[in-house]
Amino acid sequence: MTGAKRKKKSMPWSKMRMPRCEDFKQWCRRRLPILEWATHYSLKESLLPDAVSGMMLAVQQVAQGLAFAVLSSVHPVFGLYGSLFPAIIYVIFGMGRHVATGTFALTSLISANAVERLVPLSSQNLTTRSNTSVLGLSDFEMQRIGVAAAVSFLGGVIQVAMFVLQLGSATFLITEPVVSAMTTGAATHVVTSQAKYLLGMKMPHISGPLGFFYIYAYIFKNIKSVRLEALLLSLLSIVVLVLVKELNEQFKRKIKIVLPIDLVLMIATSLTCYCTNMENTYGLEVVGHIPKGIPPPRAPPMNLLSAVITEAFGVALVGYVASLALAQGSAKKFRYSVDDNQEFLAHGLSNVIASFFFCIPSAAAMGRTAGLYSTGAKTQVACLISCIFVLIVIYTIGPLLYWLPMCVLASIIVVGLKGMLIQFRDLKRYWNVDKIDWGIWVSTYIFTICFAANVGLLFGVVCTTAIVIGRFPRANTLSTKNMKEMEFKVKTEMDDETLQRVKIISINNPLVFLNAKKFHNDIMNIIQKENTGNQPLDEIRKVRSTLLIILCYSSVPLTEEATQPCLNPKCSLILDCSGLTFSDYTGVSMLIEVYMDCKNKSVDVSLVHCAASLIKAMKYCGNLDSEKPIFFESVSAAISNMHLNKNLSMISDHSEI
Repeated sequence: MTGAKRKKKSMPWSKMRMPRCEDFKQWCRRRLPILEWATHYSLKESLLPDAVSGMMLAVQQVAQGLAFAVLSSVHPVFGLYGSLFPAIIYVIFGMGRHVATGTFALTSLISANAVERLVPLSSQNLTTRSNTSVLGLSDFEMQRIGVAAAVSFLGGVIQVAMFVLQLGSATFLITEPVVSAMTTGAATHVVTSQAKYLLGMKMPHISGPLGFFYIYAYIFKNIKSVRLEALLLSLLSIVVLVLVKELNEQFKRKIKIVLPIDLVLMIATSLTCYCTNMENTYGLEVVGHIPKGIPPPRAPPMNLLSAVITEAFGVALVGYVASLALAQGSAKKFRYSVDDNQEFLAHGLSNVIASFFFCIPSAAAMGRTAGLYSTGAKTQVACLISCIFVLIVIYTIGPLLYWLPMCVLASIIVVGLKGMLIQFRDLKRYWNVDKIDWGIWVSTYIFTICFAANVGLLFGVVCTTAIVIGRFPRANTLSTKNMKEMEFKVKTEMDDETLQRVKIISINNPLVFLNAKKFHNDIMNIIQKENTGNQPLDEIRKVRSTLLIILCYSSVPLTEEATQPCLNPKCSLILDCSGLTFSDYTGVSMLIEVYMDCKNKSVDVSLVHCAASLIKAMKYCGNLDSEKPIFFESVSAAISNMHLNKNLSMISDHSEI
């Protein structure tokens, strides 16, 4: 008896095994994505487009690095460091192949609040040098970058902690309308913060609740102090940037290398300012001295962490949400997967490690990511190549940017935010798809411009969750019911009998952001199982989705062979939306994504019992197949249409033979 008890107690230990080398390799591939794609990198196919994209990206990184450093209230040279180190770290740990990490307008604006609060503007000049300080910069500038580095360090620690807690799975609470409204509102804040440079005005730092309105009140109150030279140069720069970028986008298929207008404009205005001495003649503010080289690493001031915890949370959440949206968008466009938790780790380490090299908070930017799309980048090698050019600028070209006018730099920032600002056009789409999402967008945007990006994000998530919980019928649950399975025979016009098996799984619940991702995964799992053969009834009962009917066609006559599972049957999927009481924008988008994914897998999809509002939303929101109908009034009508298509295809095949 005692021996039996000892045997039972030792059972759990017998099931445990020591980690093997293969387990360690799998862990490394999962946590170091560079090991996965670098081994399959094709020099012949990918190196040239990556090199071209890397050169163009470097121009953006340099321009935005200088501009966003000024936006973060630190010396411009620290923006160059922020364009180098975070990009290298993300290439190693990140999964977004077309995500360009570096300085970011929203995180810079958040960290500027901490910098201005803890190290307020003094009478010292930005170009004052000190022989005892790093790179000859003043102690004032080193104190300011110390605050920004502390925000970056603590923000990265928070992101790594979220990775450890596996909070990436909770990102489904952040819907597309909330992200769109938050980023648009934050972009409006950034444009407002650049107004003093665009107008050539001297203005104190204004932040806090309703600071957005106080800035414009100050501008109108001191409108006479606007410098006409700065205003005209800003308008000319914005017109040139927008015009050339639009032409590049329109003719990108005809020309292999687009014109780097940002770089051309920076060089042209710097030479003009130097030759005409605009700094002294017209009083234009210029970037000033940019030291060469990279200083030795130094730990951020840990005594400031408690003072910047609010900004650190804002940097962690806003930076991650904006970056994840870009990573998921690129993954969806180029058909690869992104792990939400791994992105927490990648961006967390990008902020933590980079903070030791005097870097401001970093994240992915929409303009740089769009630039990688348009220039045909294949992998993250493009980002590594851009880092090489940024390094060249830091050690050689940087000091030549002394005469770059600040109004031109502000113009580059404003035009670079075009992708975020034009998200106002999304309002029309949200109004046609779901008016509640339209209201959430508007309210989130208002909260963002009245308070801050992190406050707007929090409000949007809470508001969206509360509304969905209120809309959910209490009687409906996520349990599967009305499960049926049947088989029937159909006589075709070719007099061949085929076995068709119909599986029905019904659920009565809405399709919203809370269950949209699970809905997509369940349908893809069903299709995958059907393609590999018949699946047991117990496994079907575990699937949670709306009413599904899957038909597997086999051209083999009804014999013993026909009862065997077919390896590659052509499947047709019918979604019965009679239990779909309501759906939001995320749910409609997921239905369209299911349709497109099934279409790519040669799976025909039909939707039955759809409400008129759902049909209108899907037609407005997505590019559905207009050649053949996909919406039907009943299941029988959808099945009859499938039989008709089957007979027509068989007749066509017979005529070809």
